[in-house]
Amino acid sequence: MGKIKVAKSAPSIDMTPMVDLAFLLVTFFMLTASFRMAEPVVVDPPASHSDKTLPENTILVTVDNNGRAFFGIGNAEAKINALAKISEKYKVNFTPDQIKKFGGLSSFGVDIKDLPRYLDASENERLKFQPQKGVPLDSLNNQLKDWINIGALELNVIYMRNRDEAKEKNIEFKGEKPRYAIKADGKAKYIYVKDVFKTFTDMKIYTFNLITSLEGGGKKSTEAH
Repeated sequence: MGKIKVAKSAPSIDMTPMVDLAFLLVTFFMLTASFRMAEPVVVDPPASHSDKTLPENTILVTVDNNGRAFFGIGNAEAKINALAKISEKYKVNFTPDQIKKFGGLSSFGVDIKDLPRYLDASENERLKFQPQKGVPLDSLNNQLKDWINIGALELNVIYMRNRDEAKEKNIEFKGEKPRYAIKADGKAKYIYVKDVFKTFTDMKIYTFNLITSLEGGGKKSTEAH
């Protein structure tokens, strides 16, 4: 009796579930992602040979070629908490929407009294915002000092909390204490940068990083004392 031959057919895979999953993931990331806002100022720092990178828990003061100081905190939670303390100190109120927008700012360079209006402006309007004279740092109104001080306290609270949580779970803790950095435009006059230096030293902060450009491109930092 002859053998019955079974017709061979190429195996097929139903890709529909995989495609559905891919679209679900894309939709999820689109809805949950927080987009980084544009830098309020672009500076061209001087070049050097160091290649250190800054951690996220860094307080950064940027000085442009006109001498304006811009303040930023890498950690969004610390940034929003610092805003609450500054709001209370200077009696300036912020709406929930303004607070949310502030958390997405990389840095800003306005007086605290102008900050609500700055946050209400569109991204393009912020680039041309007036008055954008930088965060005040003169002897009679040194708001930059308050931002640095309160920002560092909030970063330290997060550092301590993460350290304690790691200890409770008996896992290695690799966090770093708050860092400070200055990024100045290569064409900025030294007197402008000196004012920022003085703010740091008046607060007894003697160790901070200077952000420079890598020769041939890129950014890096060198530690200053």
